[in-house]
Amino acid sequence: MPHATLDPATGRLIEIFPSWDAARLRQALAQAGRAQQAWAQTAFAERAAVLREVSARLHAQRDRFAALMTLEMGKLLREARAEAEKCALACDYYAQHAEEFLRAETMESDAGKSYVAHYPLGVVLAIMPWNFPFWQVIRAAAPALMAGNALLLKHAPSVPQCALALEALFRESGLPEGVFTTLMIETAHVPEVIASPEVQGVTLTGSEATGRKVAACAGEHLKKCVLELGGSDPFIVLHDADLEQAVTTAAASRFQNNGQSCIAAKRFILVPEIADEFLSRFKSRVEALTLGDPMDDATQIGPMARADLRDALHRQVTDSIAQGAVAVTGCAPDARAGFFYPPSILDRVTAQTRAWREELFGPVAVIIRAASEDDAVRIANETPYGLGSSIWSRDTARAERLAASVQAGCTFINGLVKSDPRLPFGGVKASGYGRELSRQGILEFVNAKTVWIK
Repeated sequence: MPHATLDPATGRLIEIFPSWDAARLRQALAQAGRAQQAWAQTAFAERAAVLREVSARLHAQRDRFAALMTLEMGKLLREARAEAEKCALACDYYAQHAEEFLRAETMESDAGKSYVAHYPLGVVLAIMPWNFPFWQVIRAAAPALMAGNALLLKHAPSVPQCALALEALFRESGLPEGVFTTLMIETAHVPEVIASPEVQGVTLTGSEATGRKVAACAGEHLKKCVLELGGSDPFIVLHDADLEQAVTTAAASRFQNNGQSCIAAKRFILVPEIADEFLSRFKSRVEALTLGDPMDDATQIGPMARADLRDALHRQVTDSIAQGAVAVTGCAPDARAGFFYPPSILDRVTAQTRAWREELFGPVAVIIRAASEDDAVRIANETPYGLGSSIWSRDTARAERLAASVQAGCTFINGLVKSDPRLPFGGVKASGYGRELSRQGILEFVNAKTVWIK
């Protein structure tokens, strides 16, 4: 697939960027290896100064970066501004805490002195998606760089300008050449990069299918691997939930980023006592959303990122309807130019439908009616995925007890599922393994080395 900027709001091709040849890739790999060795010798204060400068530039150039994100993948401009600000927050967080996170830990043993020290792993390949084109990269890069690693970025081919802007951002902030490099390569060259002796680890955010391929390749070459894959997050609403709060959050969670978020609520699991009322309120909220130009701050939902993604989503919807699901609202592509799909709701989704079994990566909410509270938890777990989840109840102690039974990397009670630099993030089952963010995230790509002294 060529590296190309295609405006999702109009379908217009903006620019094509050439892919590197094999010689240019080999040069970048060798340069990254040399640069990482020098970067690993720098003090934490020097690394932190670079990240703080990155943060300052993200703040200062927020609107420019936001416009670039919106142009390339269609997210609302105000959401893109928030993404740039969140990236700045992550940079500041690791600049402040990385040295503490990686401080040597004294351990009691039969030695006169023994401790665990944390050293950089080396060069890390980051394979990143288009849906959060800055945040996904920064949440991998900030801890990796503060740990003394170098980062090679293989970004999605549909966001080449974002990828190049990120490399320029780090270079202009004082990061030495080669410590952060955007690889303008085809997907077919990824196995070659993973196999390269210069690369010691891989982090991927993407689909389950891609994750399986990358994990197999990393395993073949004995390279450390962290995977953040898809999600079909359950949003469980119990009989005593604050329905107004739940409905408001349901709409925000399902339709943020034009419905294209791994941790968006996707399956709304309702107990009988509140199912009809929740759906009635939710339908009114969804039908009030304004579909349109993502550059316009009055717009509440913009286009999907690509035509093929919109078309694949619609096939899932039509198949599910044919299998017994009920179209409540939307559920058909919008006729205007660009890749628009209206905010939609499918009700009466059962185990016989595609919408029950598969992740719907777009602006379609799936309503599943549970027979009871226990049945709701069973349904929540009846999926190959396990990224995020939420439970809605005024009885938070009961919700917390139920949360222990939900198979997911996180459970939010009466709140919107989100990633936060202060909290570890990642999934279980087909949603991947390993963790990003917080202390756990920076420890993924270090060598925890035992030192024992007689």
